Amino acid sequence: MSIRTTPQPRAARAVPHDDPQMAEFAADVIAGLTATPKRLSPKYFYDSRGSELFEEITEQPEYYPTRCELEILRTHAVDIAELIPQGAALIEFGSGSSLKTRLVLDAATQLAAYVPVEISGDFLQDQAEVLRAEYPRLAILPVVADFTVPFALPSEVEPMPKVGFFPGSTIGNFDPHDAGAFLRHAGGILGVGASLIIGIDLVKDPAVLQRAYNDEKGVTAAFNRNVLGRINRELGGNLDIDGFEHHAFFNRERSRIEMHLASRSRQRVSVCGEPISFRAGETIHTESSYKYSIESFRALARGSGWVPVSMWTDHDGYFSVHALRFTGQSKTGG
Repeated sequence: MSIRTTPQPRAARAVPHDDPQMAEFAADVIAGLTATPKRLSPKYFYDSRGSELFEEITEQPEYYPTRCELEILRTHAVDIAELIPQGAALIEFGSGSSLKTRLVLDAATQLAAYVPVEISGDFLQDQAEVLRAEYPRLAILPVVADFTVPFALPSEVEPMPKVGFFPGSTIGNFDPHDAGAFLRHAGGILGVGASLIIGIDLVKDPAVLQRAYNDEKGVTAAFNRNVLGRINRELGGNLDIDGFEHHAFFNRERSRIEMHLASRSRQRVSVCGEPISFRAGETIHTESSYKYSIESFRALARGSGWVPVSMWTDHDGYFSVHALRFTGQSKTGG
């Protein structure tokens, strides 16, 4: 069988070694694509185009998480606001959908500051400018950072009570061990006594999950393949985007949706001058999305230094929003 070799681009872009974020991106991509099995971190989905595509995903009829979480936030905005102290700072891990943020900002008028943390700087700054115009009473203090690793909060919010906001069940992208590590990391940033409002996708009929990640319009497929386009644009790669298929399925044993990009044929490509080979049908694992029961998530939270305070679900029981308080003391069991 012949091996398809993708032509080199005319002007492959050199990796700027003086840019730490770009250097990390390049190192992660090369390590992931030369690993067995191949993998890419889902955090690299979210360049400007990826962020736009994800917002489009949330509008698809098959994609229930955003619709269900918005139902919860609209129904229980006052209950959530009552848990937020006077003069607090809301720190959002991943600025995502500003619609969800607005529901909290509108209800919790006692907030003094909003700190969105996002890896995509252009997207973040655009959102921040819009919110400054809409909420002049609030200090809007964006932080460009990878929220999965330690970062510094703006000095203005240091003396304020802190409330974390982590909607969208983004924590489901971590395996359970790393999810626990993230919860401890978030607690370390927010501090003992801080609260966290977090969205958690629940275990449900696999057919519902299958449809949600394989929408008829193909937006999720475009979102998945966009990471290849980002590699080409930013790292001088020459991956054939049309040479990969979007695959998404529910792994019952691990209680997670898996997203992959499958090579349609044997091919050789290059990223940053590094040669990479694909077998026909070989996949890149781009994302996992774990689904929890209410009790399994509460157990994870307790084991990571958080105490469950409140919990709300949508009317179908598809999604949940939890309020937690950080004690720093890990507990197991009930």
